[in-house]
Amino acid sequence: MPFILSNEICDKFAAAGFHANMITYLTQQLNLPLVKASNTLTNFGGMGSFTPLIGALIADSYAGRYWTIIGGSIIYELGMISLTVSAVLPSLRPPPCPSQVNCKEASNSQLWILYMSLILTSIGSGGIKPCVVTFAADQFDMTKSAVGSRSWNFFNWYYFCMGMATLTALTVVVYIQDNVGWGWGLGIPAIGMALSIVAFIFGSSLYNKLKPEGSPLVRLAQVVVAAAKKRKEVMPLDPGRLYQNKELDAAISVNGRLLHSDQFKWFDKAAIVTNEDEKDSKSPNLWRIATVHRIEELKCIVRMLPIWSAGILLVTASSHLHSFVIQQARSMDRHLSHSFEIPPASFSIFSILTMLIGLVLYERLFVPFARRFTGNPSGITCLQRMGVGFFINIIATIVSALVEVKRKQVAALHNLLDAPQAIIPISVFWLLPQYILHGIADVFMSVGHMEFLYDQSPETMRSTAAALNSLEVSMGNYIGTLVVSLVHKYTGQKNNWLPDRNLNRGKLDYYYWLVTGIQVINLVYYVICAWFYTYKPLEEVKEEDDDVPAQDEIQHKRLNYAEGNGEVELRRKVIV
Repeated sequence: MPFILSNEICDKFAAAGFHANMITYLTQQLNLPLVKASNTLTNFGGMGSFTPLIGALIADSYAGRYWTIIGGSIIYELGMISLTVSAVLPSLRPPPCPSQVNCKEASNSQLWILYMSLILTSIGSGGIKPCVVTFAADQFDMTKSAVGSRSWNFFNWYYFCMGMATLTALTVVVYIQDNVGWGWGLGIPAIGMALSIVAFIFGSSLYNKLKPEGSPLVRLAQVVVAAAKKRKEVMPLDPGRLYQNKELDAAISVNGRLLHSDQFKWFDKAAIVTNEDEKDSKSPNLWRIATVHRIEELKCIVRMLPIWSAGILLVTASSHLHSFVIQQARSMDRHLSHSFEIPPASFSIFSILTMLIGLVLYERLFVPFARRFTGNPSGITCLQRMGVGFFINIIATIVSALVEVKRKQVAALHNLLDAPQAIIPISVFWLLPQYILHGIADVFMSVGHMEFLYDQSPETMRSTAAALNSLEVSMGNYIGTLVVSLVHKYTGQKNNWLPDRNLNRGKLDYYYWLVTGIQVINLVYYVICAWFYTYKPLEEVKEEDDDVPAQDEIQHKRLNYAEGNGEVELRRKVIV
């Protein structure tokens, strides 16, 4: 674990330091207009969130997590090196433009270097994101009994280390970028990424490397194909006659088999046993027949999709906020003393600090308090937790709009509306409440969302669930780019909401109100989806006592599921 954690700390430090202040590099060094720069980062951020789906497929099907992480890290490093070189060599960027008036933008050849660098980092992240947490968890016995017997929680340690690495990058690296130079500012993260690769490879002989057991996406496709082939078959009245094969499903149902459910009955046709299937009972054709467990895996994913999709519009609403808030902060008084200014991009540390502190308070104070009223061991369900996060995000966006109104009022009072480079005499700490609110929202929404995907996905599809989370970010970023582009195009040149150079003459607060409306509609959609959601029914795996007779016996056991929302009558054959 020291090698894996060292790799992850260096990797997170490099990624956070590389991307946190990139909007400043594009607008101040490459002289790109604000909207073009923001859309560029959002588009490549979307690509970097889509590639993990491909990376998860490669890792689960062919290469395994170890080699996928190494390959992705090397490609990511190549992207960081190429952008660092372009920041060092003056010929690879346009002439400096301190006034930000009539600036010469980067040429097509200079932009191609930027694009190739971002493409390489996007491809590299596809090999890293879906594999790192699961590979680290592979080193431990993660069964429920083993986790319960430990006095520490692996994921708490993991996310704490990642949070500290991100904080370091947002303070040290961003300060170097703004005050020392972009050569060192991008070079240090590149060095950190190289060290992460070395640390990871150095511990190779100690790792527990699980062999790939076939892609879960292929299993889902097999169920759909088998159901389509048998679409004209008649369903048996007794679901117990549907095809089951414990030996076939043993490797993918270690923690218990999924039980048959009455939802999405069309997929059950894949488990109808025909005369042709009986002839090949020893080696079933999985493109023609599927077990109940495999069908329920697909049903789990289908049930999750409406809840998952609610996160897309949340990402859409927040995809450009970080870029715009940095530009706001750059125009405000950022002095902590006469000689020290806080870098604009470093204000993200307040959101991260709030989240880290909030996670501790949530576990130690909120959960015990809520448990008294709900009786739920977790305090509230993950769906309720996500709903609270959605609501707090709306409040944060409203606060953002009000702060922008205040900023422009002060600029108008001091006749600074036509001075885009002037520092408006208003403290940058007016932005602090929205950062704190976004941090609190992450405690509920981000963590609750990942908890939902992990808990409700089939046990062999948790890496795929992590990739779905990245896909959600990808789709949200692309839709966010579309929204910003349409706003910029159709709000006119004279009173454009999102002007290219002078934010003081824009109407960013109107954009925030538009985002608020999108979030309100999304919250209503989410509440409807959560209201009708049914939790997955899972067979309880339980060791029997020694005094059970040494014979086959049929037991009837009531299996609670859906966090108390329902019960299933389970007849289980226990072999002692």
